[in-house]
Amino acid sequence: MGGACGSVPTVVGEGVEEPLPEDTEEQLSNGDGTLELSGRKMPRLPNSICTLSDHLYKLYLSGTMLTELPDDLYQLHNLRTLALDGNRLPELPEAVCSLPHLGRLYLGANRLQGLPPSFARLQTLRTLWIERNFFHYFPRVLLSMPALRCLQMGDNRLKGLPAEMAEAMPGLRGLWLYANRLERVPKVLLRLQGLEMLDLDRNRITNFPDMSVMKGLHLLSYDHNPVTRPPTVGDTVTLVGEGAQELMEEREERRRQQEEEEMEEREREQQAAENDTCEGAVEEGEGDEGEEPFEEEEEERKHFHEDYYHEEGDEEYYQEDDGYYLDDEGYYPIETDNYYSRRDY
Repeated sequence: MGGACGSVPTVVGEGVEEPLPEDTEEQLSNGDGTLELSGRKMPRLPNSICTLSDHLYKLYLSGTMLTELPDDLYQLHNLRTLALDGNRLPELPEAVCSLPHLGRLYLGANRLQGLPPSFARLQTLRTLWIERNFFHYFPRVLLSMPALRCLQMGDNRLKGLPAEMAEAMPGLRGLWLYANRLERVPKVLLRLQGLEMLDLDRNRITNFPDMSVMKGLHLLSYDHNPVTRPPTVGDTVTLVGEGAQELMEEREERRRQQEEEEMEEREREQQAAENDTCEGAVEEGEGDEGEEPFEEEEEERKHFHEDYYHEEGDEEYYQEDDGYYLDDEGYYPIETDNYYSRRDY
């Protein structure tokens, strides 16, 4: 039964066999909904934890020697993060699979060998850590969780991955498979196009395929595998392993050289364009010089006619309408200010 809103319920009272730690109310009073009980030895979690449903969002129970959980744990309907790593759970309690808003679940370093079918109900789960357990096979129930983004399965007993994993888990971004028993890179990994981080450290892989097809990959760890050279990956992928530093330094040097060559090519093209513009301007200037004699002749003829016909008293008779002849400014177009401006590249 949940506590009343606005106050932390009393956790000690009649009918409660195992009270919660004394600082529970103090921890929850800060308003962020976090209860940190990690490292406190409590083989059994008190049932009174379920009375905190209105206030509890993050519950950390790492390294508390737990072997079981209360059946009413599902009542913690606001819980977003649950840390149960470093305990002694032989199997996942059914109540955990009924937490409706759980987003992060940490189950590392327990005694798990599988996950129950009801685990598929955790459709809001985005992060799952199940490292340092006893998984011999990939839990197929995870194929029913397409929204899972981070999966930590390091230090288990895996020898392979299901072929349908790429289609079933398109949202996967981080995958940790270090310290398993992989002898080759599972082909399905090459089809996980959204995968950004992959850890294959400490396996038994002797040869890596061309992993440059993994277009979304940002980081690949392959250290402590019996390989003779780093895997082939895209130019933007960070590698962690033997020979990775040298390879990335050579790759960076090639990138700098390519950028310098491209910059030099752009500068040559820009210079060529400027030269073409200057040559065009010179040719146009030469064309204008050829028209000057014509302009001088017109001026002479104009003065000749004015002198020939001009007589006193004839001004009104030979008065011409304004605008009949184009003046010099109207006849020759004025060049705009930006006519010789350089084109930007």
